[in-house]
Amino acid sequence: MARQRRGRDVHGILLLDKPAGISSNRALQIAKRLFQAKKAGHTGSLDPFATGLLPICFGEATKVSAFMLDSDKCYRATAKLGEATTTADSEGEVCENLPVPELSEAGINSVFDGFIGSQTQIPPMYSALKQDGKKLYELARQGIEVERPARNLVIHKLSLSGWQAPELNFEVCSSKGTYIRVLAEDIAKKLGSCAHLTALRRTRAGDFHVKGAITLEQLELLALAENPIESLNELLFPVDAALQDFPVLILSQLQAIEIQHGRPLDIGDLDVSNVPATDLFRMYAKGSEEKTYLLGMAKLEDQKLKSVRLFPGLVP
Repeated sequence: MARQRRGRDVHGILLLDKPAGISSNRALQIAKRLFQAKKAGHTGSLDPFATGLLPICFGEATKVSAFMLDSDKCYRATAKLGEATTTADSEGEVCENLPVPELSEAGINSVFDGFIGSQTQIPPMYSALKQDGKKLYELARQGIEVERPARNLVIHKLSLSGWQAPELNFEVCSSKGTYIRVLAEDIAKKLGSCAHLTALRRTRAGDFHVKGAITLEQLELLALAENPIESLNELLFPVDAALQDFPVLILSQLQAIEIQHGRPLDIGDLDVSNVPATDLFRMYAKGSEEKTYLLGMAKLEDQKLKSVRLFPGLVP
C-alpha cells in the first residue's frame, strides 16, 4: 500500500526571497512545513550563498514547474576581480591571483557587449549536473575533473551597475541554465584578469519578480498569526499565473468531462481558428454560476484536442 502523504491539499505558487546560507531545498522544506502542504517543489536552484527569488510550487502547481524552469532569469551580481576560487564564488578556496588592470566603464561595457546574444558555456565542476550518475560537485570534491559539454544559452541583457576596483557590479538576464559564476569568470578573462562571485541575487524568473516575494522570517511570523492558514494562503499566486503565455480555450461542462476521462475532442467542436496547431492551450471549464476553473493543458494533434496535463485538484 502506498504511503499516504501527510499535510493538507494546497495549490498555488509562493514567491520566496531565499536568504544566503541555506540550500534551495532547505528553503523549500521550511516553506512546505509552514504551509503544512502535502506536496511542494521549487523551480530552479539557487546556490547556498545566493539570495533572491525562489518560486515554490504547492500541490497542482508542481505540474507547471517545468514551464517555470524553462523561463528566462535575471540577476544582480558582484564579482571580485584578481582572485579566482575553486567554486567560482566566495565559498571556495582561492586558487589563482592576477593583477587587476586599469579599467574604464567604457572598456567594461565594450566587453559586456560581446556577451550579448547566443553563447556557449561550459558548466562548472561545482554544479549539481550529473555525469554517469554522479553529481559533478561530488567528483570535484574528490579532486576529479571531467569533460563537460558546452551548453547553448542566450544573454538577453548584461549591464554594468558599478565599478570600483576590484569589485564589479552587473545585472544580467539570460536563458535557463546560465551559470552566472562562469559568466563572471569569462568576463574577467576578457578584461585581462580572473574573478569570483561575492554576491548573487535573482531578481526575476519569467513573469515573477522578487519585489513580490516574501522572506522566511515573514513566513514564520505569519505562521504564528491568529489564522495562519488563511494568512499564508493569501500569499499564493494561482497555478495559471505561470501559464500566461499560453492561449486560452474554454470548454463546456460536457467537453470537460470527456477530457477528464481521457477522450480527445474533435477540433470541429472548438474555436481554435486563431491559434497555431503547435501551441499548447490552457483549458478552462465552466463550473457553477458560469465561473471557470483551470482544467489542464492540451495540444492539437490529428485534428483532435488532447490533454497533456490535468489538474484534478483544482476542480471545484
